[in-house]
Amino acid sequence: MSNKKSALSENEGVSSSEITSDTAISKIKAKRKLQRTTTDLVASILKGNITALSQAITLVESKNAKHTDQANAIIKTCLPYANQSVRIGITGVPGVGKSTFIEAFGTHLTSIGKKVAVLAVDPSSSITKGSILGDKTRMEDLVKNKNAFIRPSASGNSLGGVARKTRETIILCEAAGFDTIIIETVGVGQSETAVHSMVDFFLLLKLAGAGDELQGIKRGIIEMADAIAINKADGDNVKRAKLAKVEFNRALHMYPIKDSDWQPKVTLCSALNNEGIAAIWDVITDYMTITKQNNYFNTKRTEQNKFWLLQTIETRLKSDFFNNEKIKTELKKQLELIDNNQTTPFAAAEYLLGI
Repeated sequence: MSNKKSALSENEGVSSSEITSDTAISKIKAKRKLQRTTTDLVASILKGNITALSQAITLVESKNAKHTDQANAIIKTCLPYANQSVRIGITGVPGVGKSTFIEAFGTHLTSIGKKVAVLAVDPSSSITKGSILGDKTRMEDLVKNKNAFIRPSASGNSLGGVARKTRETIILCEAAGFDTIIIETVGVGQSETAVHSMVDFFLLLKLAGAGDELQGIKRGIIEMADAIAINKADGDNVKRAKLAKVEFNRALHMYPIKDSDWQPKVTLCSALNNEGIAAIWDVITDYMTITKQNNYFNTKRTEQNKFWLLQTIETRLKSDFFNNEKIKTELKKQLELIDNNQTTPFAAAEYLLGI
């Protein structure tokens, strides 16, 4: 019999389970990258590796207990390399042009040798828990800049729309070599208060002709502002912007001198035309010089750390309380009693807290 194989005979090949698409391979590689060790991630972050930084921030934002442990280890290791930046909070009502301003401002900073990280916190729906996360789309040019890093984060239901882990993300960005951290608020609710508690300089963006020059803004916010920038001061709006500047200057002088010995400034700018942007950085530089000389800068950061210690304790206690299985059961019963008008919210709270 001939030893020749038939042309119709089958050769030994790979099984279907061994055939993997390019997409599947990419997913496997991505998963392996996310499983990098703490030491590896920290080493890469300190070298300024953006991929490692993004992965670490993802771990920080994760609610998975294993991820939380690794994230805490990364933050602790990165901490000695942090705190070497200027942290700038930027707020303003929706429509004031925050994203356009931040892109123009960030581009200016990178042009003078700065490394800029933008932590843009988008509003999340209280119903669907979804978020827009559109800042990377709105900041098309800045996102392509090699010396800029933009990280949009869903605010969820954390205080004032500020992402739950923004504070830790700041530390990671600083360890990665970013010397200017910009935090954008959603511009509603108490987000300004939360952001103010984690930044060195607080910039309020305003619009001229919006009908609020005379009544100004909420007292608490104007007291927090280290500078007010009247945006969109261009075209037919220039005259109104100049009038608004006068009004805001008058309003600011009615408040007591800040503990920092800094007199808040009012400036005009047009982010769209890239006008007045450099002047705002000059104001921030002046502020930093004064507050470092009188030691207010260090004092404020120390107070912020104490504040965040208390906030972290409160958050942890709240989480532990509501995740307790017995509390979950009894809370449901108390809510039913309230529905039937058989108890009061205060009595129900006393009962639950006494468990």
